[in-house]
Amino acid sequence: MYTVCALYHFTRFEDPAALKAPLEALCAAEKICGSLLLAREGINGTIAGPAAGIEAVLGHIRALPGCGDLEWKLSTASERPFARMKVRLKKEIVTMGQPDVDPLARVGHYVEPADWNALIRSEDVAVIDTRNDYEVAIGTFEGAVDPQTESFRDFPAWWEANKDRFHNKRIAMFCTGGIRCEKSTNYLLGQGVEDVYHLKGGILKYLEEVPAGDSAWQGDCFVFDRRVSVGHGLAEGPHELCHACRRPILPADRARPEYEEGVSCHLCAGETSETDKARFRERQKQIALAKARGESHLGGFEG
Repeated sequence: MYTVCALYHFTRFEDPAALKAPLEALCAAEKICGSLLLAREGINGTIAGPAAGIEAVLGHIRALPGCGDLEWKLSTASERPFARMKVRLKKEIVTMGQPDVDPLARVGHYVEPADWNALIRSEDVAVIDTRNDYEVAIGTFEGAVDPQTESFRDFPAWWEANKDRFHNKRIAMFCTGGIRCEKSTNYLLGQGVEDVYHLKGGILKYLEEVPAGDSAWQGDCFVFDRRVSVGHGLAEGPHELCHACRRPILPADRARPEYEEGVSCHLCAGETSETDKARFRERQKQIALAKARGESHLGGFEG
């Protein structure tokens, strides 16, 4: 059993590059897999491994400048959730492409999971899902607006085109773990929206704390690792990943005529050319050969 840890923290790192090698060395020593992003604005990522190793990495991160009040969310996975460990330097730990957005300056009102249902069921509240379209497709909160964005960069343009729909409404936003809402609430406050709220700890914290019988959540929550989705209690969900388009599908979707392992599914079969599919078939062949030799292949799932 693997312990999975999702974390993020906004703080000022003067030299994020100097933090990379020590983190990589510690993760290697503790047999940790996953991904951590470092930027001047902070740290973000999901890692997995032995419980003691996760605690060692968390201790290291908490000791970094401004990270003493780091928060994280733990869950479990029955199989290794990531193929390897990556520590990457980025411009942003979650990419919105808005240089004036600063979560350290101010954000919306945090709402605890226990209080979320009452808020989103209020008539004067509009609930907005800030995640990507393929994430929303397998689960969201009742009554939530789906911006149908392909990436978080698209959110500001969507808001500009749709803001009149939400005149005189309080805005409640949510995302997987909370990090997108740190930026999206700051952005809306900067756009003059006065009453902005966001789910503290994101969907993962809600699914962990709110019993299924009391839940306003419908479906499953997409996660960026081999589990693909989780449900209430953070139990592993039923979804698999199409390794051609990296969208979540259900096991029954394998029986659909558009499905070909590593090549296409019903969601992406019409989006790629025959040349693309031929390339995907060759990649899938190499993955199968590597697996037969007991090796991993970087064309496979990396989380």
